[in-house]
Order: sequence, then structure tokens, then C-alpha cells
Amino acid sequence: MTIIEEVELDLGRLTRLLEEERIHEFREQFLALHAYDRAVFYEKTTPEIRQQIYLYLSPKELAEIFETSEIQEHEYRDYLEEMDTTYAAEMISYMFVDNAVDVLKELNRTQVISYLTLMNEEEAEQIRALLHYEEHTAGSIMTTEFVTIPENSTVRSAMTILKTEAPSAETIYYVFIVNENNRLTGVVSLRDLIIADEDTLIRDIMNDRVMSVLVSDDQEDVARRIQDYNLLAMPVVDFQQHLLGIVTVDDIIDVLDEEASDDYSKLAGVVDIDTTDKNSFAAAKKRAPWLIILLVLGMLTASLIDMFTGTIEKVAILAAFIPLIAGTAGNSGTQALAVAVRGIATRDNEDESRWKLLVREAGTGLITGIICAVFVVALITIWKGEFIIALLVGAAIMVSIFVATLSGSFIPLLMHRLNIDPAVASGPFITTLNDVISILIYLGLATTFIDKLPIS
Repeated sequence: MTIIEEVELDLGRLTRLLEEERIHEFREQFLALHAYDRAVFYEKTTPEIRQQIYLYLSPKELAEIFETSEIQEHEYRDYLEEMDTTYAAEMISYMFVDNAVDVLKELNRTQVISYLTLMNEEEAEQIRALLHYEEHTAGSIMTTEFVTIPENSTVRSAMTILKTEAPSAETIYYVFIVNENNRLTGVVSLRDLIIADEDTLIRDIMNDRVMSVLVSDDQEDVARRIQDYNLLAMPVVDFQQHLLGIVTVDDIIDVLDEEASDDYSKLAGVVDIDTTDKNSFAAAKKRAPWLIILLVLGMLTASLIDMFTGTIEKVAILAAFIPLIAGTAGNSGTQALAVAVRGIATRDNEDESRWKLLVREAGTGLITGIICAVFVVALITIWKGEFIIALLVGAAIMVSIFVATLSGSFIPLLMHRLNIDPAVASGPFITTLNDVISILIYLGLATTFIDKLPIS
């Protein structure tokens, strides 16, 4: 029997236990499952079954499910509305603070106040402290549940503190060291604490070259630093180096996934591609505005063709190659765009000046343009026997690919320079722009050399 079949059998068996109200057997089998499998069962089951789950599980046990589940942010409100308000508030209070904040940020102000009012005052205060930070910053994703040790402590006293604080800390693999003013001065790994002599002072074994981020730093920058330095947690400080919280690697995985989905949505010209819509109308409502904008931009292409109607009427065969030239230019521009956006996102281009990058891409566009031009000239000459038309199409393709490659690189670099997300220069926009440019080049060349072309 496969693992998948075993999980499916567990889901069916657990559902039957709930329907038959066999509470003790349900709890025994459900709590014996891996946390992820518990979360899968919770998400897949019906609202009626979940009502029984709320009766049979404590708020703390349900909090573990919410910590592990892959519930979409927009779905939190629906799940919480199924619960009794007091039960939901207690469940949220058992979550790690940063995760509790993520849940509450999806609710309206009235709901947030209601839940915070029902919580223990100390826990509610910790959550309030993080709620005011601007979204997508280090402050908005950090947790305040971590262990700090005074720098003048001994290893013996540090281990005592660690044992006391560890149950409520999100991670203990790094222990952060502070001075009497709560300023971050160093970090000690759990391994270093274990192997050190008990009478050794913490300041003698700590690493004072600790990496940190400002509370106002963008979450994507924080994610990149944790990824670059291969860290499990990153301390978050204010401008005076006071330690405010830490960002853990599990939160960074969520950030990277969120940023990747956001960039892909923009590149595809779709709003919130990560969200699964319940019906066709909801999906159409999100996609239609982008399509209308692109339709209006596409009218520029139609207007250009209309401007050159006279040329096309004289040499009708020109119309056959418009899609070829526009499509090739669009593909070339999209390739350059993908390379540029990825370079900006991964910071691979930081060691290279923007001018060098543009020169390199221009060279790439010129070489690929010449190769494609030679190929298309030969193909059209063999196919149609029109060498002059073949030369015209080849020249147009060569220039179009060169310009499209250059624009596909330059536009995202310019937007990044202006502090605008380069992904906004999405594939559809670049493609539409390159359609306009390539058609202008093609029909412009045809009009210029009309007396050299075979008249229809």
C-alpha cells in the first residue's frame, strides 16, 4: 500500500469516527498523525466535520494545525468565522506571534480588536507590537519569541536561561547576546554553548560579527541575506541596534514563495495568480482589467497597420510576414526581459555596470538578429522566389530583434532604478511594445523602398 493510499484511508477513518462521535478514538488516531497530515485533514474536510473538530480539539491543538497548514491568507477569515469567537481568540494566542499577526492582518479592524480583547493581555500586547509595522518589511514577519542572554553571563547561567525560555521560543539554534541596554552585541550557537566550559563568560565565546537587518528593511532583502549567508535566523534591530525580534528561515521560505508568485503574476499580466478562484466570474473580474489595458495598447498596432494601408495594397505579400516579424521580436524581447528581471531579483548583475549589461545584450540582439535574418532570407527566397521581399523581411527581423532585446533589458533596469518593481514590465507589455516597434520598422522600410518591391 502506498503512502498516499494510507493517508486517504486515514482521512476516511477519521471522518467516520467524527460522524459516529467516537471522541477518544478520534483524538488518539488524529493526534498520532504527523502535524502536516493533521493539517491536510482539517483543510480537506467539510465545515460540518470541522465543527466537531472544534469540539474535540483544544485551542492549543488546533493552533498547531494552523501553524503547519498551507491555508491561503484570504481563507483565514472563513475558517475563523466557523469557530466560537472565544475559542478562535484562544487558538490564535497559542500560535507563534509572527504567525498570529499574519492571520490577524487578513481580518478587518473590528474582528482584530475583538480577538485581542479576549486574549491574555501579555500575549495581546506582543501581537499589537507587531501589527503596526508596515506590510512586507522585516518588522511585519519577525517574531518576538526568541532567547537573549546578557553578555556578562557565564555559560552555566546562559544554559539555565535557555532551559527556561526554550519552550516558548520559536528557535533556539541561535542565542542572541545583548548588553545592559538591550543592544545586540553578538550571537552564540547552541553547539558552542554545549561544548563550552560552564564558567566561561559568554562575551568570550560569542561571535561579535553578527549579521542583522533593520526593522524597516524590505522582506525580500531580508530573505536574500538569509539565503546568501545560509542562516537559520536573522536578528532584527532598530537604528540604535536595539534587538526587536528575529526572522526565521521558515518565514523566509514563505516570503520567497510569495515574492515568486507575485513576480510571476505580474509577468503573466494577472492579478494574484496564487489565488484559486471559486468561479469563472471571480477569475474574469481579475483578468479582464489587464486584458482591456493590453487591448487598448494593441490598438496601437492596428493603428500603425492602418497608417501603411497604401503600402500593403501595393505589395500585398507584405501582410503575410507581419505576424512573423512581430512574434519574433516579441519572443526576443521576452527572453531579454526574463534575463534582466532574474538578474535583478537574484542580484547577479550587481557586480556588472548597467551599461556593460546593455552593451552585452545589444551584442546578443545583433548576433541573433543577423542569424535569424540570414535564415529567413534563405527560407523566403526558396519558398516564394522573391529575393527583394526576403531581404526586406530579413532586415526588418534583424533590426526588430536588436531593438526588442535592448528594450527588454533597458526597461526593467530603468524601472529598478526608479524603485518600481521590474516585474511590472511584464511579458504582455513588452510584447505589445515590441509589436508596435517591429511593425513600424517593417512597414517603414517597405514604404521607404516601395519602388524596389514587386507591385501586386
